[in-house]
Amino acid sequence: MKKITLLLTLLFLFSSCDITQSTASGIENQAFLSFFGTKSMYPNGVEVVLDDKTRFNAQVYKNRSKIKHVRIYGISTGKHKITVSSNGKILYEKVIFLTSQQTKKIILL
Repeated sequence: MKKITLLLTLLFLFSSCDITQSTASGIENQAFLSFFGTKSMYPNGVEVVLDDKTRFNAQVYKNRSKIKHVRIYGISTGKHKITVSSNGKILYEKVIFLTSQQTKKIILL
C-alpha cells in the first residue's frame, strides 16, 4: 500500500511539473541611414564609408516631406564614423551614435 501511495504521489508531482519554454521577441537591434540633398548634384548617388571599413553606394533624395518611398540603409547600433563623398570630395564626415530602430537623416549640401 505504501508503494502505491508513493508511486501515485510521485506520478502526481512529476505530471504537475511543466517544462516552460519562453521566447523573447522585440525590435531588431538595427539603426538606419537615409540621404537627402539636391538630387541633380548627385545623379549617381554618393559613396558612404562606415567606420573606415564598410563601403557602399547610396541614393540621394530631395529633401521634401512628401517623398513616400525613401531607401534606407541598415547598420548596427552604436557609435559609428560616417564619411559621405562624391567624386572624391568629402561631403559629410561625422561620428554619430545610433540607437535601436533610429533613422539618421543625413542632409548633404
